This record gives sequence, structure tokens and C-alpha cells, in this order.
Amino acid sequence: MLPLAGASCFHRFFFSTRRQHLGGRGKERGWRGRHPSRVGIGAPPAKALPQKESPPSSDITLVTLTSGDASSLAGPQVLLHEEPEKAEPEEEEPVVEELFLETPEIIALPGSKPAPDPVPEPHTSLPLQEVVDSVVASYPLLEAALLSRSVAAGELLSAQGAFDLKLQGGGTSGPLGFYRTNRFGTGASQPLFSGGEIFGGYKIGRGNFQPWFGERESNDGGEFSVGVAVPLGQNRRIDQRRAATFRALFGRDAVEPEIQTKIIAFIWEASHAYWQWVAAGGNHRIALSLLEIAQQRNDGLSKRVDMGDLPRIELIDNERLIVSRQAALIGAQRKLQQSAIKLSLFLRTADGRPIVPVEAQLPADFPEALSVDSEQLEGDIEIALANRPELVSLEFLRRQLDVDLSQAHNLYLPSVDAGLFVSQDVGGASSSLRDKSPFELEASLQVSVPLQRRKARGKIQAIEGKLRQLSVKTGFTQDKITTDVQQVYAARLAAYRRIAKASKSLELAQTMEQAERRKFDLGDSNLLLVNLRELATADAAKTVLQAMLDYFQAQTDYRAALALDGNQEIAR
Repeated sequence: MLPLAGASCFHRFFFSTRRQHLGGRGKERGWRGRHPSRVGIGAPPAKALPQKESPPSSDITLVTLTSGDASSLAGPQVLLHEEPEKAEPEEEEPVVEELFLETPEIIALPGSKPAPDPVPEPHTSLPLQEVVDSVVASYPLLEAALLSRSVAAGELLSAQGAFDLKLQGGGTSGPLGFYRTNRFGTGASQPLFSGGEIFGGYKIGRGNFQPWFGERESNDGGEFSVGVAVPLGQNRRIDQRRAATFRALFGRDAVEPEIQTKIIAFIWEASHAYWQWVAAGGNHRIALSLLEIAQQRNDGLSKRVDMGDLPRIELIDNERLIVSRQAALIGAQRKLQQSAIKLSLFLRTADGRPIVPVEAQLPADFPEALSVDSEQLEGDIEIALANRPELVSLEFLRRQLDVDLSQAHNLYLPSVDAGLFVSQDVGGASSSLRDKSPFELEASLQVSVPLQRRKARGKIQAIEGKLRQLSVKTGFTQDKITTDVQQVYAARLAAYRRIAKASKSLELAQTMEQAERRKFDLGDSNLLLVNLRELATADAAKTVLQAMLDYFQAQTDYRAALALDGNQEIAR
């Protein structure tokens, strides 16, 4: 990073004079010493004795022109020709004297030392972490994403309902006719997760039954029965009920990486909005300082015009500059308000109401831009591959397809079902034959074999194709994650280098502006050239500001590429 060697006349007015002429608004807005790598205002001005004019030096740090030197365009003769006896100049004299007694303020650039802050001010700026915490705590779209957990849990519970214990009962009565009968029964069945089911029940049949329906009759106490059915071929290892449960289980687990993806995206959007707001605040301060330069210069030019030292057209030109810079300030203020409103989407109260940050909450400047270590690239790629939720989501999708493939192979098997059933009548015998009284045992075996098995083969072919597609997609996703990390590294490195170059350009613009002001004081220049130099310095300061914005937005992209914000603890 390149240190700032000095300050130009533009930066002399960058915020110091606003404290004097705007009733100390600068202090209320939290303007104080900057970080070495920040683009902004230096320390508040301190009173000092007037310093003598010194020849230009290659060490710009020794420049002692003050923010009051805006009126120096009128030349030192302003002080020499002042008449303290008059009442009106007597009121203006403290202002002129104060202007010349202020020490210079310096825009702190990357690599420079921070200016001291003699008066500690309370920390009122809005940090990025507070915005991130607000997103995690009360962002509505994140709340909606979290509700997908309830949706997935409900789908899993519904799939598990296929294994619910089922109770059933009923009765039939025939009060008229030759055969008058009454039959009532109840039973329960429990599907087994290992396949098959167990069942049991109780029934009672009374009356004169048809001979061909003799099994419907029971002893006086009724009949108790129990049985079990077990698959031996198809549906033994997996069946439709278990397959649906497994898919719902993996679907529930797949919700977490989806929520993680949402968190990363929301924090990324909030961080970008935050840095745009900070940059808009910097541009607003630059526009305001340019306006104050022209406003403070107007009194000195008016005196020089009255003295005949300058043509009136110079004063009119400066008034034109004031109006033009007022219009530019309105545009900068509008952009600052728009960026604050956009940030309010993510900055919210505990109950979710948006908070529009005010200008007083603007940070003094961007934080320090840290250097980029390209040797960490390979390690960060591994971190990204381990953290990124896209790969986790694809893994859960593969598991669901594995379940479908197992179910398809299950359909390829023959259906072989074995059963065992026992029953016992109790109570008085229903007939003299006592044919209902003995304990009964019944075993069964059912076999069904699809010969062509096209359904099973078709499902197997389709699912295997999906698995191959998923494998290709997984490989491409890994490649994309790798390129994402490489791109954000390149963007961070370029922005970091650009900060250094932009800072050097700002130093040179400051030097040229200062030289042009001195030429104007000596009568070798005009206000048009001074204005051009001021605008060039302002453009250079905006370039540094844009480079810092690009760097921290690239830093936000870097955190998103590595999924560093995806494991936020959510207490909801």
C-alpha cells in the first residue's frame, strides 16, 4: 500500500470547514481519524499559529496550507487591507482569522498513518456484523426457508404412517329370511418395517347359517385368531412403504443444505447492500466537501473583486460552481438515501420491522484492505468443496435415487409370500359335532412371477440413467466451485492492487491541485483551472472509494464462495 505523503487544498476542506460553518455537524456525524488504509477525512482541526509561506518541497507532508486557505484565493492582501475599526469587518474577522489558524486535514489513504483524534467520540457507526446478525435473527425470507423443515418433517411423518397400527371392526345381521344370522368382529394389523405384517382379531357368529358358510359360525364365546404374513422374495429387503419412508428421510435431511444455501445468499446480498451504503456515504461526503470549498471561497473572491484585484466574472463563475455542486450534492444524497432504504430490507428489529440507517450511523470509512495471499488458494478450494451446500444437496439426491434403484430391483424378484394363521373358539359348542372347538392352524404360500419383467427393467434403466446424470452434474459442480474460488481470488487481488494505484493517483492529483492554487494566488492561473484541479482530485478520491468498494464486495464474494457464513446459529 502507498502512504499518503501530504494533503492538497481539496483535502484541506474535505470536512474540516464544515465543522466551523455548519455548527459542528461533522462531529455529530462521527467524522474522526481514519484507518491507515481508508479513504476519508483526517483528525479534527486544531488551532495553531499562522505559518510562513515556504517554497514547494518534494516532501508533501510538510505542506501547511489550511482549510482556511480557501479564502487565500483573495491573496494575503485580504489581511493587509482589512480595517479593524469598521463594525462589519469586525464581525467577519474571527471567521477569517479562524480559517487561517486551522491546521491541515489529510485524507488517510491505504498505507498512511491515522491522524490523531484529540476528542474521543462515542462509537455510533453501524458495523457489518450487526446487519448479518439482523439477517439471521429476523429476515422474513429466512423465516420462510426455515419453515421448510416443518414441511419436510410432515412429509416424513406421513410416510411413516404406512406402518401405523390399524384397528377395524364391523358386523352383519340378517333378521329376516330362512337363515337368520348375526355376525360381529374386530381385529388389528401391524405392518412390520422388516416386511410383512402381523394381525389378530376376535369374532362371534350366532344363528342358523347356510351349510356352505359354516365357518362363519362360532362357539358361544366367540373365536380368537392371530397370524403373520412374511415376504420371502419381492418386498423382503425393501417395499413401497419402506422406500417412501427412506426418500422422505433423505428429503428431510436435504432441507438443511437448502437452508444453508439461503443463509449464504441472504448474507451475501446484505453485505453487498451494506458496502454500497458505505460507498454512497463516501461519495456524499466528497460532494459536500466540494460544495463547501466553493462556498468558503466566495467571500474571498468577493473582497478581491471589490478591491479590483479580480474581474467580477471570476465571482460569477464561482457562484456557478456553487449551484452546480449543490445539484451534485442532491444527487449524492439521493443515492445515499436509496442505498440506506435498500439496506433496511436486511436491517430489522427483533419483530422484523425494517430499520432505515441514518447518516450518523455511517462508518468513518472502509476498514483496512488486507493483502491477498495467493498461496492459500489451494487450501481454500478444499474448504469450499467441503463446505458448499450444493454438493451436500446432490449427495442426498443420490441417496434418494439409490432407494429408487433398490425398489426397482425389488420389482425384478418373484413374489413369494408365506403365512401362518391360528385360531381358537371358546365357550359352549355351537353344535353337537363340536367342530368349532379344536385349536386350528393354517399355513400358506403364495407365488407370483412376472415373466417379462418389463416394468422392473424399465425402472432400473431409467434410474441408472439419472444416477449417471447426477454423477456428471456433481463433477461439474465441483469444477464450478473451484472456478468460483479462483475468480474471487483474482477479483480480490485486482481490487487490492487497484487501491494502491488509485491512492498514488490521488496523491498526484492533490499535488497538482495545490500547485494550481498557488499559481492562482500569484495571478498566473484562473478559477477555471483551479476548478478542474479540484474536480480531478475529487474524481481520484472517488476512484479510491470505488476500488475499496470493489475489494470488500470481492471479499463478500470470497466468503460466499467458501460458504463461511453458512453455519450461522439460528435461534428460531
